[in-house]
Amino acid sequence: MKKIISIKSILTAAAIAAAVATHAQHTLGVFGGAGIATARFYPAQETKTVSGRYDFGLSWRYYSLPRYVGAVGVDLELLQRGFSYGYTYTPIMNDKGEELREYAYYTRRFNSVMLPIVWQPHLYLARNRIRVYLEAAATFSYNFGGEYEYEDTGEKGHYDMRPERDNRWGYGLAGGGGFALLIGRYEIGVRARYYFGYADILRNRNRYFDNATDGPENPFKSTPLKSPIDNLSLSVTLAYRFNKAGFDTWFYKPPKRDKRQREFKFSEGSSGGGASARR
Repeated sequence: MKKIISIKSILTAAAIAAAVATHAQHTLGVFGGAGIATARFYPAQETKTVSGRYDFGLSWRYYSLPRYVGAVGVDLELLQRGFSYGYTYTPIMNDKGEELREYAYYTRRFNSVMLPIVWQPHLYLARNRIRVYLEAAATFSYNFGGEYEYEDTGEKGHYDMRPERDNRWGYGLAGGGGFALLIGRYEIGVRARYYFGYADILRNRNRYFDNATDGPENPFKSTPLKSPIDNLSLSVTLAYRFNKAGFDTWFYKPPKRDKRQREFKFSEGSSGGGASARR
């Protein structure tokens, strides 16, 4: 008897969940892509972008009515980041007697688990078959792992993060845009997003000045005061809509305003004024 009751409870819960899902105004999706990364060191250092950085994860979006404009949601992604730092150079003189510098680069790559909280103002085209959107996000991240490599010597190895030297936690902003084709209950699209970091990947020199106790994993003679990391990613997106009938925003019609106006008559106005004057 107890087993029958528990089975009925499970089936009832499943039926309620299915009913809610059929009317839900949200999607669940996946995305993946690649991009470039760089660092903004201060004081300024010689740097270049690091290409081929991967980016993939899960996304959830809630689609509101038009008066709230667009969608909101959260992503959970694994983003590879990094920078290339010109740690030494060879001076070369040109024909005009000017000194040019040929840099040798130290490149570091590491991973971040990123949590962007996203707002997407959007519009629909072609009878709700195309969605075009912009997006803005606040991002929070946890950094881990990594590897380093020297361009001139080919020396490479695993980068061990140390709490006195490296920041594991980060935050920043992101922005971008994209479009998606709506095919049945699926959205297939392309998105570009720029991640603008605010937290430093390295402790500043007030906390960690030099590399006297480090090995070849640290090329800096003196740690930068600022070292935020930026990323640019281009991703392919795929999302599933739980609402079979479509989003409420497709069928929403704003209530009509009452356009009836009271007719003003000069005779009423003058009579009212005369009555007031007589009092």
